[in-house]
Amino acid sequence: MSMDIDELMKRLFELYPEASNDAFKDPFFALISTVMSHRTRDDVTYPAASKLFEKFSTPEEMVRADVSEIEILIKDVGFYRVKAGRIKEISRLLLEKYDGRVPDDMEALLELPGVGRKTANCVLAHAFLKDALAVDTHVHRISNRLGLVETKAPEETEIELKKIFPQKYWRHINLLLVKLGQNTCRPISPRCKTCALDDICPKILL
Repeated sequence: MSMDIDELMKRLFELYPEASNDAFKDPFFALISTVMSHRTRDDVTYPAASKLFEKFSTPEEMVRADVSEIEILIKDVGFYRVKAGRIKEISRLLLEKYDGRVPDDMEALLELPGVGRKTANCVLAHAFLKDALAVDTHVHRISNRLGLVETKAPEETEIELKKIFPQKYWRHINLLLVKLGQNTCRPISPRCKTCALDDICPKILL
């Protein structure tokens, strides 16, 4: 069954209208909160990131902060000690190499500690409104379940999704499919009967 991409996106936007207004005003917040989100739920990540930025909101302030202060502020996120060290190192590199600004290109972002393609693409999409497509475990899993792709790794999924989705949709795909994965299309016991995509989903790998 070939999926109608426009119909798919129409239904997802109707389900999660907030995804059409998903821009971050502060690229530094976008970068640090996305680094913090690795292996941590959104409902934990963003309150912790907000708490951190209430006290230290710039690379200069992060560099001057003691790592133990950052650890206390973000202790609710997974691997918070590792992430606290990365936050300080990222801040130092931004000051040394980019005059305290977050770079807006993939290669520069990938040089920062703790930043892989998913994080870099999230920053490019949501902080700089670029046509970037971020693929995490939710997006990879759901894209295969929906029969959009047949891939083994997120990097491969990113390449294949770019072939079938118009560029105008790229930056929204991550948030839409992550929300679907968290609320409905769960890895175990997906809520297919209440899913807005039930009648167009082939339910692969269920």
